[in-house]
Amino acid sequence: MNVLAHADAIDLASHVAPGSAALAYLDPPFAVGTRFGARTRAEEHRAAGPIAYDDRWPSLDAYLAWLAPRVRAVRTALTARGTMWLHLDHRAVHEAKLLCDSLFPPRAFAGEIIWVPGNGAKGRSGVGMTHQTILVYAAGDDYVWNGRDAVLRAPFAKTSLSMHFTKKTADGRAYRERTIAGRTYRYYADEGRALGSVWTDCPAMVANTPLRRGPRTETTGYPTQKPLKLLDRIVRAASEPGALVLDPFSGSGTTLEAAARAGRSFFGCDVGALAISTAAGRLRRADIPFELKEGAPDAAVRAQPSPVR
Repeated sequence: MNVLAHADAIDLASHVAPGSAALAYLDPPFAVGTRFGARTRAEEHRAAGPIAYDDRWPSLDAYLAWLAPRVRAVRTALTARGTMWLHLDHRAVHEAKLLCDSLFPPRAFAGEIIWVPGNGAKGRSGVGMTHQTILVYAAGDDYVWNGRDAVLRAPFAKTSLSMHFTKKTADGRAYRERTIAGRTYRYYADEGRALGSVWTDCPAMVANTPLRRGPRTETTGYPTQKPLKLLDRIVRAASEPGALVLDPFSGSGTTLEAAARAGRSFFGCDVGALAISTAAGRLRRADIPFELKEGAPDAAVRAQPSPVR
């Protein structure tokens, strides 16, 4: 059953059974220090639109204190083979990693993805911060990783194909073999190479543009919306068909659409009323069946960050 709930991530246990989720993708506020507006009409600027969420915090410690119980709730919801993907940027990712290291078992850190949105640097001086980081934590050693899925492969360079893939199988598949530490590995040209940890081919601009109409657009006007290609890759990489995918900060609903299109079920929640209405509208337009659960208003208010005075 697909569920979208107007609820706080801290209350996940009220909606999702412990040990039931194969994948959790978290895209919380980044501790940017501002309020984010949304586009609700064509040609509207976000600054003039309704406030989607408040990302102002008294301190980084206050932000981490807010994040900790929500990560803990997600960890409890994961299956033994499940993973949590926490998406942040330079403002809080280092401190958040230390936090997650303390909340997950030893050696649970499975790696990180460097996502390059492709928007270019905004600063006029100093180091331009043009990437974001997704921390991956596993509930156990044998976590789901579909490394041979096409979304985790890229074509080999033409030079490599001509130089190295000179052998062919009986049915005509080109391949090469490499022997490393006494073991021989075979690589097929048509499978492509495995993607590394730096993803540059999922541009954010397809999701963060002025509102457009048409069946091929995915933009909703919700701020900081992530592209469907990015979430499709994560869903297919770290879960299997039929599995439950969680997004406790569902925003515009990108994860939920990606999960449904990939044959997974989903539970998404958000404290923002605008996020819920945006995600619900998106799922309806995509003809994705789901149940909408309205949470208690006081829970949503309680979950909002404390504004800076």
